[in-house]
Amino acid sequence: MRSTRFRKTLAVTGTILCAGAMLSACGSGNDKKSDEGKGKDTVSVATGNGEMKVPHKPARVVALDNTSFATLKAFGVKPVAVPKPLLPKKGFEDWKNDSSIADAGSHREPKFEAINAAEPDLIIGGYRFASHQDKLSKIAKTVDVAPSDEVKGGYVNALKTQTEALGKIFGKESKAKEIVDALDKAKNAAADATKGEKVFLGVVTAGKVDNGASRIGRIAEPLNLENVLKADGEKSTSVHNDSGLAPETIAQLNPDWMILMDRDAAVAEPGKASVAAKELVDGMEAWDKTTFRTKGQVVYLQADFYVTEGAQAYTDAFNQVATAFTKAG
Repeated sequence: MRSTRFRKTLAVTGTILCAGAMLSACGSGNDKKSDEGKGKDTVSVATGNGEMKVPHKPARVVALDNTSFATLKAFGVKPVAVPKPLLPKKGFEDWKNDSSIADAGSHREPKFEAINAAEPDLIIGGYRFASHQDKLSKIAKTVDVAPSDEVKGGYVNALKTQTEALGKIFGKESKAKEIVDALDKAKNAAADATKGEKVFLGVVTAGKVDNGASRIGRIAEPLNLENVLKADGEKSTSVHNDSGLAPETIAQLNPDWMILMDRDAAVAEPGKASVAAKELVDGMEAWDKTTFRTKGQVVYLQADFYVTEGAQAYTDAFNQVATAFTKAG
């Protein structure tokens, strides 16, 4: 009996050892396969910080760069965290009101704890959040594909590169191509409609119109327009710098057209008094005899332009220019 029990014990032990060995071998194979899978599940994209491998079709995404929001929405991406103070007032109500999407704060006061708690696979940083790259990278892989004035071809070309990179990351190359094609079509239409007219590019904020060449001069760059007041001497693309530009100076420059971005329309708190861009232009006595006022040649960019500035926003802007200039003849 003892011998029989011993043989049974040995057989069982052998079975357990064999199973263990198989599991171990299986585990090693899976680990290797998993590693290979991870390699295949990454994609290489050009970023503001050089070529970078990022997760392909990431499931949990923190979207911080506001220029990417409309594209991500077009891709059907639902982020796990966004800077809700930077969301446009219209078109993103679902993101703003969804309690499952954490508020990442603003670029001035990021909520790093909330971003970390969202457990992202990928963080889309850059643009307003560019200065926080190092801290964000400690939470998860952080990619900066935001458009920049400094890249070859300028800001508008960078919008196309950004869209294509996001398309590659999320496996939405066809949709990205649609967005890029729409931008190109609108830009070309605006270029065809402009014939060297003089234009002033302005930013409306706090009841004043200031030089906006450093921020929205990007619109005029690929078009056939002559900017009457360039960004020479301006230190940045910030719209918070009050240069003290007088309405009389703009009147003396007497541009044929104005293209205006209304910052207050995008960020003014509900109930807070602000002067709409059109109301300001119509009420400015110093401009009574200017060409742009007497002919009604003012293009008012979409109210949320200041917090969008992505491919779709520039597509809209170029379409506005094409329509207005074609109508004026």
